[in-house]
Amino acid sequence: MEITEVVKQSGVPASTLRYYEEKGLIKPVGRKGLKRVFSNDVLQRLALIALGRATGFSLNEIAQMFGVDGQPRIQSEELLAKADELDKQIKRLTAMRNGLRHAAYCPAPSHMECPKFQRIVRVAGAGRMQPLRSEKLK
Repeated sequence: MEITEVVKQSGVPASTLRYYEEKGLIKPVGRKGLKRVFSNDVLQRLALIALGRATGFSLNEIAQMFGVDGQPRIQSEELLAKADELDKQIKRLTAMRNGLRHAAYCPAPSHMECPKFQRIVRVAGAGRMQPLRSEKLK
């Protein structure tokens, strides 16, 4: 399958495919003229990469999840650790959402006079609110 067909079927831009190739995440099986040619299983591999990215794994972590033969070798411990990390993020985000909703409807004269909003600001100021992994650079 030529790279243009992979782009069309996967929705992944050619530049990203080339970057994934550079990182060792995908490999073309050859070339047709100047175009890269991939096997049909590249679409499943791209879907696994997308799932990994959506759940917060880095590209390096995802690359390590593929064996030398290119087949997924995902350790249960890695999945459980990521699930625990997601639970922590969900808890933190839920608390922030609830605090913001409260502040939006708080009867205090201003947000800065709302005790709950002040707590959120103090937590953020103390550096305890980390950005989501997806907000960080690659």
